[in-house]
Amino acid sequence: MSNYKIWTLAASLLLAASISVSAAGNKTPSTTNVSEYAPVTELLEQCASCHGEKGASTQPEFPILAGQHFYYLYVQLKDFKSGSRKNEVMGPLVADLAKSQMKLLAKYFSEQKWPAIGFRASSEAETVGEKATGAGQCVQCHLGGYEGNSRIPRLSGQHPEYMYKTMSDFKHKLRLNSAAKSSLFVSYTDHDIKAMSEYLGGM
Repeated sequence: MSNYKIWTLAASLLLAASISVSAAGNKTPSTTNVSEYAPVTELLEQCASCHGEKGASTQPEFPILAGQHFYYLYVQLKDFKSGSRKNEVMGPLVADLAKSQMKLLAKYFSEQKWPAIGFRASSEAETVGEKATGAGQCVQCHLGGYEGNSRIPRLSGQHPEYMYKTMSDFKHKLRLNSAAKSSLFVSYTDHDIKAMSEYLGGM
Protein backbone atom coordinates (compact mmCIF):
# COMPACT_ATOMS: atom_id res chain seq x y z
CA MET A 1 0.00 0.00 0.00
CA SER A 2 1.39 3.40 -0.95
CA ASN A 3 2.18 6.07 1.64
CA TYR A 4 -0.59 8.23 0.13
CA LYS A 5 -3.20 5.50 0.62
CA ILE A 6 -2.00 4.85 4.18
CA TRP A 7 -2.23 8.57 4.99
CA THR A 8 -5.73 8.82 3.47
CA LEU A 9 -6.98 5.81 5.45
CA ALA A 10 -5.53 7.17 8.69
CA ALA A 11 -7.11 10.58 8.09
CA SER A 12 -10.49 8.98 7.42
CA LEU A 13 -10.32 6.95 10.64
CA LEU A 14 -9.39 10.01 12.68
CA LEU A 15 -12.24 12.01 11.13
CA ALA A 16 -14.74 9.26 11.88
CA ALA A 17 -13.52 9.03 15.47
CA SER A 18 -13.74 12.78 15.99
CA ILE A 19 -17.31 12.86 14.62
CA SER A 20 -18.27 10.01 16.95
CA VAL A 21 -16.82 11.77 20.00
CA SER A 22 -18.43 15.07 19.01
CA ALA A 23 -21.84 13.45 18.62
CA ALA A 24 -21.55 11.80 22.03
CA GLY A 25 -20.52 15.06 23.65
CA ASN A 26 -23.46 16.93 22.16
CA LYS A 27 -26.13 14.76 23.79
CA THR A 28 -28.50 16.81 25.93
CA PRO A 29 -30.59 15.69 28.89
CA SER A 30 -33.72 16.08 26.80
CA THR A 31 -32.27 13.62 24.27
CA THR A 32 -30.93 11.01 26.67
CA ASN A 33 -34.01 11.06 28.91
CA VAL A 34 -36.67 10.75 26.22
CA SER A 35 -37.75 7.32 27.45
CA GLU A 36 -38.09 8.60 31.03
CA TYR A 37 -40.73 11.12 29.96
CA ALA A 38 -42.53 8.86 27.48
CA PRO A 39 -45.55 8.47 29.83
CA VAL A 40 -46.17 12.23 29.69
CA THR A 41 -45.09 13.12 26.13
CA GLU A 42 -48.60 14.02 25.00
CA LEU A 43 -49.20 15.98 28.19
CA LEU A 44 -46.03 18.00 27.63
CA GLU A 45 -47.24 18.87 24.15
CA GLN A 46 -50.50 20.12 25.66
CA CYS A 47 -48.61 22.17 28.25
CA ALA A 48 -46.57 23.84 25.51
CA SER A 49 -49.69 25.36 23.93
CA CYS A 50 -49.98 27.78 26.88
CA HIS A 51 -46.70 27.58 28.78
CA GLY A 52 -44.41 27.53 25.75
CA GLU A 53 -41.76 25.07 24.63
CA LYS A 54 -40.25 23.30 27.63
CA GLY A 55 -42.28 25.57 29.91
CA ALA A 56 -40.50 28.77 28.82
CA SER A 57 -43.70 30.81 28.61
CA THR A 58 -43.71 33.81 26.29
CA GLN A 59 -47.34 34.70 27.02
CA PRO A 60 -47.42 36.95 30.10
CA GLU A 61 -50.69 35.58 31.44
CA PHE A 62 -49.21 32.09 31.73
CA PRO A 63 -46.45 31.40 34.29
CA ILE A 64 -42.97 30.25 33.41
CA LEU A 65 -42.58 26.62 34.44
CA ALA A 66 -39.08 26.03 33.08
CA GLY A 67 -36.64 26.02 35.99
CA GLN A 68 -39.35 26.29 38.65
CA HIS A 69 -38.83 24.09 41.70
CA PHE A 70 -39.87 20.45 41.47
CA TYR A 71 -41.80 20.06 44.71
CA TYR A 72 -43.66 23.34 44.29
CA LEU A 73 -44.78 22.33 40.78
CA TYR A 74 -45.85 18.91 41.99
CA VAL A 75 -47.91 20.38 44.86
CA GLN A 76 -49.66 22.79 42.49
CA LEU A 77 -50.64 19.91 40.21
CA LYS A 78 -51.96 18.04 43.24
CA ASP A 79 -53.94 21.11 44.30
CA PHE A 80 -55.43 21.52 40.84
CA LYS A 81 -56.43 17.86 40.91
CA SER A 82 -58.00 18.05 44.37
CA GLY A 83 -59.71 21.36 43.65
CA SER A 84 -58.00 23.25 46.46
CA ARG A 85 -56.54 25.45 43.72
CA LYS A 86 -59.35 26.11 41.30
CA ASN A 87 -58.74 26.75 37.62
CA GLU A 88 -61.20 26.00 34.87
CA VAL A 89 -58.41 25.02 32.45
CA MET A 90 -55.98 23.17 34.70
CA GLY A 91 -58.61 21.35 36.76
CA PRO A 92 -59.93 19.18 33.93
CA LEU A 93 -56.43 18.66 32.49
CA VAL A 94 -55.06 17.07 35.66
CA ALA A 95 -58.25 15.39 36.87
CA ASP A 96 -57.25 11.93 35.67
CA LEU A 97 -53.48 12.17 36.14
CA ALA A 98 -51.72 9.61 38.28
CA LYS A 99 -49.28 10.68 40.99
CA SER A 100 -46.39 9.31 38.90
CA GLN A 101 -47.42 11.44 35.92
CA MET A 102 -47.62 14.61 38.01
CA LYS A 103 -44.18 13.92 39.42
CA LEU A 104 -42.76 13.37 35.94
CA LEU A 105 -44.24 16.64 34.69
CA ALA A 106 -42.86 18.54 37.67
CA LYS A 107 -39.44 16.91 37.27
CA TYR A 108 -39.29 17.67 33.56
CA PHE A 109 -40.04 21.36 33.97
CA SER A 110 -37.76 21.73 36.99
CA GLU A 111 -34.83 20.47 34.88
CA GLN A 112 -35.24 23.12 32.19
CA LYS A 113 -33.44 26.45 32.09
CA TRP A 114 -35.28 29.51 33.39
CA PRO A 115 -35.74 31.94 30.46
CA ALA A 116 -34.97 35.65 30.55
CA ILE A 117 -38.10 37.69 29.80
CA GLY A 118 -36.26 40.99 29.47
CA PHE A 119 -38.73 42.93 31.61
CA ARG A 120 -37.61 46.14 33.32
CA ALA A 121 -39.68 47.74 36.04
CA SER A 122 -40.12 51.50 36.22
CA SER A 123 -38.19 53.37 38.89
CA GLU A 124 -41.44 54.00 40.78
CA ALA A 125 -42.39 50.31 40.69
CA GLU A 126 -38.94 49.34 41.93
CA THR A 127 -39.17 51.76 44.86
CA VAL A 128 -42.72 50.86 45.86
CA GLY A 129 -42.28 47.15 45.13
CA GLU A 130 -39.08 46.83 47.12
CA LYS A 131 -40.66 48.59 50.10
CA ALA A 132 -43.81 46.43 49.90
CA THR A 133 -41.95 43.11 49.67
CA GLY A 134 -39.74 44.22 52.51
CA ALA A 135 -42.76 45.03 54.67
CA GLY A 136 -44.16 41.58 53.98
CA GLN A 137 -40.83 39.95 54.86
CA CYS A 138 -41.11 37.98 51.61
CA VAL A 139 -37.39 37.13 51.68
CA GLN A 140 -37.90 34.87 54.68
CA CYS A 141 -39.52 32.27 52.44
CA HIS A 142 -38.56 33.25 48.89
CA LEU A 143 -34.93 34.04 49.86
CA GLY A 144 -32.82 37.12 49.15
CA GLY A 145 -32.91 36.91 45.38
CA TYR A 146 -36.50 35.67 45.35
CA GLU A 147 -35.20 32.48 43.78
CA GLY A 148 -37.25 30.31 46.15
CA ASN A 149 -36.37 26.77 47.14
CA SER A 150 -37.82 23.27 47.01
CA ARG A 151 -41.29 24.13 48.39
CA ILE A 152 -41.31 27.85 47.66
CA PRO A 153 -41.66 29.18 44.09
CA ARG A 154 -39.16 31.34 42.30
CA LEU A 155 -40.60 34.83 41.78
CA SER A 156 -37.66 36.70 40.25
CA GLY A 157 -38.04 36.99 36.49
CA GLN A 158 -41.59 35.64 36.45
CA HIS A 159 -44.13 37.40 34.22
CA PRO A 160 -45.44 40.47 36.10
CA GLU A 161 -48.92 40.05 34.60
CA TYR A 162 -49.19 36.53 35.97
CA MET A 163 -47.86 37.53 39.38
CA TYR A 164 -50.23 40.49 39.62
CA LYS A 165 -53.22 38.24 38.96
CA THR A 166 -51.95 35.61 41.41
CA MET A 167 -51.39 38.10 44.23
CA SER A 168 -54.76 39.71 43.52
CA ASP A 169 -56.45 36.31 43.59
CA PHE A 170 -54.93 35.66 47.01
CA LYS A 171 -56.05 39.10 48.20
CA HIS A 172 -59.64 38.58 47.06
CA LYS A 173 -59.70 34.92 48.15
CA LEU A 174 -60.11 33.58 44.63
CA ARG A 175 -57.07 31.40 45.16
CA LEU A 176 -57.33 29.45 48.39
CA ASN A 177 -54.45 26.96 48.51
CA SER A 178 -52.31 29.16 50.77
CA ALA A 179 -54.11 30.78 53.70
CA ALA A 180 -50.96 32.65 54.75
CA LYS A 181 -50.79 34.41 51.37
CA SER A 182 -54.43 35.45 51.55
CA SER A 183 -53.86 36.94 55.00
CA LEU A 184 -50.77 38.76 53.76
CA PHE A 185 -52.13 40.30 50.57
CA VAL A 186 -55.37 41.55 52.06
CA SER A 187 -53.27 44.27 53.70
CA TYR A 188 -51.88 45.52 50.36
CA THR A 189 -53.47 47.98 47.95
CA ASP A 190 -53.81 47.08 44.27
CA HIS A 191 -51.16 49.71 43.54
CA ASP A 192 -48.73 47.99 45.91
CA ILE A 193 -49.44 44.58 44.39
CA LYS A 194 -48.85 45.86 40.86
CA ALA A 195 -45.57 47.45 41.92
CA MET A 196 -44.47 44.24 43.65
CA SER A 197 -45.22 42.16 40.57
CA GLU A 198 -43.21 44.51 38.36
CA TYR A 199 -40.35 44.78 40.85
CA LEU A 200 -40.04 40.99 41.06
CA GLY A 201 -40.52 40.48 37.33
CA GLY A 202 -37.70 42.87 36.59
CA MET A 203 -35.18 41.12 38.86
